[in-house]
Amino acid sequence: MRLTSKGRYAVRAMLDLTMHSNGNPVRLQEISTRQNISLHYLEQLFRKLRNGQAVKSVRGPGGGYVLARNMDQISIKDVLDCVGENINPAKDILGSEAETANTVEFHLSKGYFQNLGMIMREYLTTTSLGDLARKAKDAEAEVAATAAQSTESAINSIGSATTSTESTSTNTEAPTSAIRSPLGEINQ
Repeated sequence: MRLTSKGRYAVRAMLDLTMHSNGNPVRLQEISTRQNISLHYLEQLFRKLRNGQAVKSVRGPGGGYVLARNMDQISIKDVLDCVGENINPAKDILGSEAETANTVEFHLSKGYFQNLGMIMREYLTTTSLGDLARKAKDAEAEVAATAAQSTESAINSIGSATTSTESTSTNTEAPTSAIRSPLGEINQ
């Protein structure tokens, strides 16, 4: 069981399309640049996604791709199915191995991996592009808030360090009875 780059890239590209479309067509070149995925590879993926009715192409100067349905109606399983990704962990259990291996362990492991496949399909079916888009917006807001807090903390730290250094400087200069001129030179 392995999700290939084809499936991962298709989900990333569809999520990018969802996030940047706002009802307008998005060019594959833009997705390619943002996601660092080869344009040629995206063209192949989007041909499959169009055939699977997950996206529609819009021709002309402002052309590109848009979602074929609402983002909440396109599941991650739909995207993976469109590009031919097989996520069944029990797909290799059938066939010649099943005919020769008739042990308790074989049947237990077969049942286990078939159950795992059902759970994975259910999870992928119940997660939509809309779900991921909302999580992405929440994550962006959280990152922005964390960055603002970090910047504020850094400014406060610098301010505290400056105040601390000034008080230390004042304390060390007082006993030597040195007097500073307006230009910062010390007169003795």
